[in-house]
Amino acid sequence: MSEHQHDEHDEHSGHDNPSHGPEPLVGVDATDLHAAVAALAAALHGYVDAAVGVRAEFGSTEADEDPRILVLESEIGGLNARLYDLLHERLGLHADLTGMSWGEDEHGDADAPRSDAEVDTFHLGFVVGPPPGTSDLSLESVLDLVEQGGAELAQHLVDAGFEVGEWGASRGAAVEFEDELDDADEDDDSDDDVTGMS
Repeated sequence: MSEHQHDEHDEHSGHDNPSHGPEPLVGVDATDLHAAVAALAAALHGYVDAAVGVRAEFGSTEADEDPRILVLESEIGGLNARLYDLLHERLGLHADLTGMSWGEDEHGDADAPRSDAEVDTFHLGFVVGPPPGTSDLSLESVLDLVEQGGAELAQHLVDAGFEVGEWGASRGAAVEFEDELDDADEDDDSDDDVTGMS
């Protein structure tokens, strides 16, 4: 299950439930949680046994594509999703249990700044007109609403396991980030409003 699918599922999972509330949660029966972990562990052991057997028959490329391996990988993916759903339903957690990381000695400093090849910028754009009829709302208030949505989206990305170094909301132009500003024309007199940097 992808992070995007997690978000869609979470939106329909009843965040009004006490498991998603601000109060400590006590008296949770962890039986089903442990059963889900046990099922996942058994499937992983089965995968290792099958992988050893398939690799003894075929080369690495063929083994990767062997139907027995693909079926087990699909089963493990489903069990991971089941465990995620249970943790989300019972405890309100957005558990990132399928990510991978390597120690500093193996792949460098995990806290080192990301290279330009490892980061990218993403933008959302909206064409917004005034409300129909008589209204106290003006286009000046749109930026505040977009900024609120940006803050929520940034948090969703963080919850999904991504690093959000900075984000912003703007009116009239795409947000320019620090590295982009270094390359921008210093004489640019644009009056576009920008807010929400973090």
